[in-house]
Amino acid sequence: MKVFITGAAGFIGFHITRNLLLSGFEVIGIDNFNDYYPVTLKYDRLLQLGIHQFEIDSNKPVISATFPNFSFQKIDITHQEPLNQFFEISNPDIVCHLAAQAGVRYSLENPSAYAQTNLLGFFNVMEAAKKYHVQHFIYASSSSVYGLNEKFPLEEKDPVDHPVSLYAATKRSNELMAHAYSHLYNMPTTGLRFFTVYGPWGRPDMALIKFTKSIYQGAVISLYNQGNMMRDFTYIDDVIAALYAIISKPFQDDVHIKRTATSPDTSSAPFEILNIGNAAPVKMLDYINALEKAIGKKAKIQLLPNELCELTTTWADSSKLAKRYQVVPGTPLEVGIKHFVEWYKSYYKID
Repeated sequence: MKVFITGAAGFIGFHITRNLLLSGFEVIGIDNFNDYYPVTLKYDRLLQLGIHQFEIDSNKPVISATFPNFSFQKIDITHQEPLNQFFEISNPDIVCHLAAQAGVRYSLENPSAYAQTNLLGFFNVMEAAKKYHVQHFIYASSSSVYGLNEKFPLEEKDPVDHPVSLYAATKRSNELMAHAYSHLYNMPTTGLRFFTVYGPWGRPDMALIKFTKSIYQGAVISLYNQGNMMRDFTYIDDVIAALYAIISKPFQDDVHIKRTATSPDTSSAPFEILNIGNAAPVKMLDYINALEKAIGKKAKIQLLPNELCELTTTWADSSKLAKRYQVVPGTPLEVGIKHFVEWYKSYYKID
């Protein structure tokens, strides 16, 4: 089975690519190496997969020296033609679309990046998937789509019509676009609402790396909502277990699944949305406390009011994932943070 992964040099993209390669899948990866965060980390991730920077910068398809079942090319999804060309060459069975402009606060600074990548780029990948008749289109959504919801835990069937950031609005738009393609072209689509994914090789703009760096350097950590924000932190291994299960099985469309035309998370079309979360929200102050224990050093904390673009709480109901795919995320926060700190010290060469 051939799996086409966009954002293959990103945090989740790298992990699922490695997982699939080790399991014997043929993987076709792309990434555009934008400068939202230092691209050195992306190059280092791909180096783990047997592809060197000088090969990537050639702008031609590259075969990994370590994994002959992995081919990669530097491609920007906002450019349709090279994307179509690589689809035609690779002829994938499944698309796992993880490329996106990430970050909630950054959407206040550079909104056009979200319109280009998360809307136009998403459209381009869907068009290529339609044109080359992929069997299943899997894509990254976000817990941010739940917006102003105040009922917890958050279920896929809950209304998602009140986003509080442009980032969230683009992710909800992706879900609606996917439904249109599922309905019009009978293309199975599955949207994955990720809940605060963390772990080794994570993005530098994410809270865990920023907090860790601040603790080691003795810098002040700013916590919004007076430190009372709650997040459903999901360890990367649990996310990859869910992704692997979804990729490995045909789209779930049998008589045991009741499909209606009106539910937000499913449809009479071959369309599905799943929460991928740990179902155990943690206060940010407790999160930092666990990080302090793993590092062995106290944090300096500054408490601030909340920002309008940030959700105060995320809390996943992941029972649908468990029912469909028998995957139950559940890595304890202390375990996940311990593994992350070990990687951080190794990668950033901290004694």
